[in-house]
Amino acid sequence: MTFVKPLLAAGLLAAPMLAATPALATAPAGGPDTRYCMKVEPLTGSRVERTMCMTRAEWEQQGVDLDAEWAKEGVRVEG
Repeated sequence: MTFVKPLLAAGLLAAPMLAATPALATAPAGGPDTRYCMKVEPLTGSRVERTMCMTRAEWEQQGVDLDAEWAKEGVRVEG
């Protein structure tokens, strides 16, 4: 039982360090060929998360407001 207190103290000290970095409010700026990768809903019957990468113009053609969705669904920028 004496080892529980040091473990609890170590966990409380490490918790702030494990916090995620804050997400960007809007998608980062890029050129016309920059591809923005975002999480999309999995196919029906699947639980595997999918990521799609498209240019800003391609996202707009799909009816997606890239800047509004980036904070929730953005994964990475290529190019």
